Amino acid sequence: MSELVSLAQQTRQAARQLGALSASAKNAALEAVASALEAAAPKILAANAADCEIAQKEGLPKPIYNRLKLDETKLYGAIAGVWDVAKLADPVGATHIHRELDRGLVLKRISCPLGVLGVIFEARPDAVIQISSLAIKSGNGAILKGGKEAINSCRAIVAAIHEGLAAASISPDAIGLLTTREEILELLKLDKFVDLIIPRGSNEFVRFVQDNTRIPVLGHADGICHVYVDAAADLAKAIGIVVDAKIQYPAACNAVETLLVHRAIAPQFLPEVTAALQAKNVKLCGDEAARERVEMAAATEDDWSTEYTDLMLSIRVVDSLEAAIEHINTYGSRHTEAIVTEDSQAAETFFSQVDAAGVFQNCSTRFADGFRYGFGAEVGISTQKMPPRGPVGLDGLVTYKYQLVGDGHIVATYAGKDAKSFSHRDLL
Repeated sequence: MSELVSLAQQTRQAARQLGALSASAKNAALEAVASALEAAAPKILAANAADCEIAQKEGLPKPIYNRLKLDETKLYGAIAGVWDVAKLADPVGATHIHRELDRGLVLKRISCPLGVLGVIFEARPDAVIQISSLAIKSGNGAILKGGKEAINSCRAIVAAIHEGLAAASISPDAIGLLTTREEILELLKLDKFVDLIIPRGSNEFVRFVQDNTRIPVLGHADGICHVYVDAAADLAKAIGIVVDAKIQYPAACNAVETLLVHRAIAPQFLPEVTAALQAKNVKLCGDEAARERVEMAAATEDDWSTEYTDLMLSIRVVDSLEAAIEHINTYGSRHTEAIVTEDSQAAETFFSQVDAAGVFQNCSTRFADGFRYGFGAEVGISTQKMPPRGPVGLDGLVTYKYQLVGDGHIVATYAGKDAKSFSHRDLL
């Protein structure tokens, strides 16, 4: 038996115990974890500084470096998220169906933990805190694999989490950490022990995971988000929204990558918005109509389907709302799309026809986030059609089971010529 299989078995056993705990016990564990992380903050920041120093020497790409860097603000924000998760309602044990099939024969559908999550991510060590807190609250175990660039940070964070779990009399085995690239492929083969794989990283990385496992995968490969500025837009609002969606955190998957502008407002809007963007060092490329208004590089067909994750933005002028929707549904990644308009009918059309997990009106795409949605944190964002979709918090980490209680009931009673009828009376 390999070390990883042994670790997975231990995590599964710990997850069963965790899943049986009361809400108050899991909340106490989260509070202990948060306190342990606060106490370990100097060690965590020092470990991250060491990771960042190595990353700079090795020339880590800027977008990944930005995700790797963990300053006090980001760390304490993640720890605050643990406290917030403890305050959320327990997703386990909720009754969604309570139905009498017949007298004395009662059916319930009850939410329960998934089991063990396998979470693989590049850089972003604060993801360890978010994922672990959600796993604990939802009664799931988690096996985490961070990128090699974040190894010291991940070790320091998981050590603090283990300390917190132990203080709450919960097995630290509930949260496991892998440290080598070779373990990724082995993890993807553990369908007997791992119930869900959550990859967080580049589109190439996510696709690699999807292509190399039989375990269900939750995630998204691309974050190609758009802002469409409609003919009926408030242009001052639009400028603020576009700038925020691009520069607030360019490496994020919910940052805007393509700006679509209605032809009717392009003469006035394009010079103003591009000036605001260039003042923030955003490099621009555009179609012929955009370049007629503002000097910028020519956009290629590839630009419309590129996730820049950097201070780069492509711009296209469109003739109508319908043309904007067609562009988004052709090139978008079903992540998050925004319209800026004061026309409520245009917004309704956008909402109903754009195929994406998030559709926004008059606000930045950067709001697509589990913490900002009030989920406490998120394990990732899913762009698949089947639920969970969008930012995945606690509700996305539970499944359900049917509980049926009878009193000697048999199916033969309800079959044949003299079959008895079901009552199917809802008791909720």
